[in-house]
Amino acid sequence: MISLALLWLPILLATIAVFIASNILWMALPFWHRRDYGKLPDERPILDALGGAASGQYIAPYVNWRKLPPEEREAMMKRPMALLVVRNPAKFSFPAALSAFIVYVLVMTILIAYIPVATLRVGAPHRDVFCIVFVASILTYSFGSVADSIWYGKPWAVTAKEIVDGIIYGLLTAGIFAWLWPH
Repeated sequence: MISLALLWLPILLATIAVFIASNILWMALPFWHRRDYGKLPDERPILDALGGAASGQYIAPYVNWRKLPPEEREAMMKRPMALLVVRNPAKFSFPAALSAFIVYVLVMTILIAYIPVATLRVGAPHRDVFCIVFVASILTYSFGSVADSIWYGKPWAVTAKEIVDGIIYGLLTAGIFAWLWPH
């Protein structure tokens, strides 16, 4: 059996590789994620209306669909629906977000590393290490948005790009683990 501590180097390198790849995909390649969010036609009245809202997650209209009479339900279904994440005030710390993200990637990489530790032995073939870590990484990074597309209408094109991102992160993580697996 392998100790998770033996994998500190691949865990650290995979964390750094995923962090760098994520920054490249989200910031350095303007064609990839820049258009994932659209601009509302007249955002000023919406921002003014949200001025009193606390930071949080909201849905509009906020109704109990079962209690609506059929004619009101039908009228509501012809109008728009919104899912909102509000940050109020709009303060944002880029360094704090990057720091939190790298900690998140580190924790995910440690959890990913547990799977081959529990299933493989020292000297396992590189192919076996790669396959197990790749699948674990894809499950970790690729499919979080699928439920949002199914339930909330998140555009499938955005979800598809996030799946591709996760495959890239999986390839990097699996490659590093296969390369540095103890022999």
